[in-house]
Amino acid sequence: MKKFIPILASALLALIFAGCGGNFKAGTYSGGAPGIHGDDVVVEVTVDKKSIKEIKIIENHETPGVSDVAFERIPKAIIEGQTLNVDSVSGATYSSKAIIGAVTKALEAAGGNIAALSKGKAATDAVSSATKVLNADVVVIGAGGAGLAAAVAANQAGATVIVLEKMPQVGGNTIISGSAFNAADPSRQISQGIEDSVDKHYQQTFEGGDKKGDPKLVRTLVENAYPTLQWLESMGMEFKKEVFTVLGGLWPRAHKPIKPLGTGYIETYMNYIKSHEGITILTDTKATDIYLEEGRATVVKATGRDGIVVAQGHKAVIVATGGFGASVEMREKYNSQWPSLKNVGTTNHPGATGDGLALAEKVGAAMVGLEYIQLLPMGDPVTGSLSGNIEQAVENRIFVNKEGNRFVDEGQRRDVMTNALFKQTDQFMWIVLDSHNYPTMATKNNFNETIQELVDQGRAVMADTLDELAVKMNVPADNLKAAVADFNKAVEKGGPDKFGRTLFQYKMDQGPYFAGGRKPTVHHTMGGIKINEKAQVIDTKGNVIPGLYAAGETTGGVHGTNRLGGNALADINVFGRIAGTNAAAETPAK
Repeated sequence: MKKFIPILASALLALIFAGCGGNFKAGTYSGGAPGIHGDDVVVEVTVDKKSIKEIKIIENHETPGVSDVAFERIPKAIIEGQTLNVDSVSGATYSSKAIIGAVTKALEAAGGNIAALSKGKAATDAVSSATKVLNADVVVIGAGGAGLAAAVAANQAGATVIVLEKMPQVGGNTIISGSAFNAADPSRQISQGIEDSVDKHYQQTFEGGDKKGDPKLVRTLVENAYPTLQWLESMGMEFKKEVFTVLGGLWPRAHKPIKPLGTGYIETYMNYIKSHEGITILTDTKATDIYLEEGRATVVKATGRDGIVVAQGHKAVIVATGGFGASVEMREKYNSQWPSLKNVGTTNHPGATGDGLALAEKVGAAMVGLEYIQLLPMGDPVTGSLSGNIEQAVENRIFVNKEGNRFVDEGQRRDVMTNALFKQTDQFMWIVLDSHNYPTMATKNNFNETIQELVDQGRAVMADTLDELAVKMNVPADNLKAAVADFNKAVEKGGPDKFGRTLFQYKMDQGPYFAGGRKPTVHHTMGGIKINEKAQVIDTKGNVIPGLYAAGETTGGVHGTNRLGGNALADINVFGRIAGTNAAAETPAK
């Protein structure tokens, strides 16, 4: 992806330059610095003798939708403050640092005094004390997948909607997710020879959560999964023709969007919002309180960049703020299953800090299952993110430890695999697979990264033989070859193997071979606000809180102790849609 974003300083700002770091050689200079995926963000910077005049983003490979605000704000802040000491954009820290680093390189080439330029501080936008009062039928807190699904569904049902989002951009965890959407889907599965049903999806989801999920919520999820997928398709979202088994999904019913990561979901909702009247989205606006009037949720107070916002929801309020995977404090408070999670990374975006739970608790909402925190064995060893994962499908890869040995059924539940990984040396494993998964070096993983890019960045290794691969992995070759040989024998007989694995497709016998390192990472919090099958919030006495709804990872009770891979995207879209539809049907408050 390439972008060309010119940002011009005004004539006045050029004259106000503070004198720090000036004395440039007038002209246009380029610079680059690595972004979140390792590839350089490239900029062109134009200067005169005294000031920075223009910054253009020439090339980047950042995550669409996540990095956009950084590309807009960082160059503008540098120019307005004539300083490199500007704040990163929350939720786009890596992209922010890459832009600042690239501009720094360009200014070095221009002869600028980088030390002086790094001392100045751009003026922070002051928050006004003014209060803005807004009115709509429905107020949604959170603009991730669940919040946008709720907003669109409410609007389709005839309601006007205000969406409050604390981050600078929409998307939440959804936009950076692996994007798999579980649904029993005869139209695709039959053509692949896959037997499935809503009842089977229910059984695996309920039992996969150790029967701790609310049966009514589980039934609502699985029965509405495919109709909700069709709803998304009706708005233009595209999914691939074949389903697959996602990590910890237990069955081939995961649908893969055409667009990378979770961008397809967010683009679909935003395209609807942009082409229809009645939905207003406020970013950089953090909800601080929900107010009940005569026992009914009607008002949300928030703090925005321009002051206080009071959003009146005449029909209802919907909480869709996500989970608390990015809050170390909350993880430590509720964790009872894992070793300490203080130093464990997370796949979550930085805004996933459990805000909605506190908001709902203050108005009497009950909580359920907060101790159930899901970890994946698939975190990037440095960042904890999902990016860089070379896995393509569960059936065609194995996990080996630092000794080159397999240690678990790679088709098991996520908690089972992660518990097994915690017992390995340095809690580290390699994913190993062959060219069945990557027929060309341009083949992409599930996060829109080519295997060539991952190898070039050192995030994956490749070799023509297993002996050569073992050297690059620094594992005993005999152990690695034995692990692959055992896997191939199980493929031939159709399993199960000595670990009980039953999911197989191809033998691993075609070079080149690939391996990528992974560690445990916090992924999903199954607990949260208690809801019923209508997405209504339940209070501590077991009663519905009138006018208050919740959807997505901010809720509890759907997944029990363990969420099946692929069920999160189904969950947020199904219950977001239900919450929006039902909120729009409420009788307006008098």
